[in-house]
Amino acid sequence: MIGPYVNGVALFAGSAAGALIGPKLNPNLRERMPLVFGCASMGLGITMIVKVKFLAPVVLALVVGSLIGELIQLESRIQKTAQFTRSWIDKFTRPSGNLSQEEFQEKFVALLVLFCMSGTGIYGSMSEGMTGDPTLLIVKAILDLFTAPIFAATMGFSVGLLVIPQFAIQGTLYFAASLILPLLTPDMLSDFSSCGGMIMLATGFRICGIKQFPVAGMIPSLVIVMPLSWLWSICIG
Repeated sequence: MIGPYVNGVALFAGSAAGALIGPKLNPNLRERMPLVFGCASMGLGITMIVKVKFLAPVVLALVVGSLIGELIQLESRIQKTAQFTRSWIDKFTRPSGNLSQEEFQEKFVALLVLFCMSGTGIYGSMSEGMTGDPTLLIVKAILDLFTAPIFAATMGFSVGLLVIPQFAIQGTLYFAASLILPLLTPDMLSDFSSCGGMIMLATGFRICGIKQFPVAGMIPSLVIVMPLSWLWSICIG
């Protein structure tokens, strides 16, 4: 297992560098580059959405998954974790940027999806688990290495702690890949990609400050989309 480690090191190193050089970073760069990353997230989401095979189960998964996320207050729980993280880190370092608590929580949730649950990370982990090729995760590591410093410049070392859920997700997918992938069909993978793309698109809108989609609450959709796609293909498709 190489990719998850490389990606984790890149995210942590980029976050540490951004937190350290934050005060010296050009204000225009700190303000405008997140818009670029948000645009990239939207573009990646669109490329994933067009892979859809059965649109109905994808939409159903997104609706039901989001409903589950709201019922268990998933986003609220993540925001509370973000608040605790910021308070704990600020005891040992300089304050985590000049963001208000609300702005910090909004960005933290969006970054959780961007760094930990992107299509590249998910497919890269599963691909390495099956083939031993870490190329996709290394590519993601390069992107994270340059993305993390920009956000850490305003959010501090808290961004670096996202390496924990990132490694947990990628490591789990890596070890489960040999068990999961033989059970999947190309159509199920396409619909999974499409559902993930919709969440990535919403994440891009959120990072750019266009619309505050409840992206964390949409995460359960990724768990149920493939079973729904399979049922749809059996019963209707």
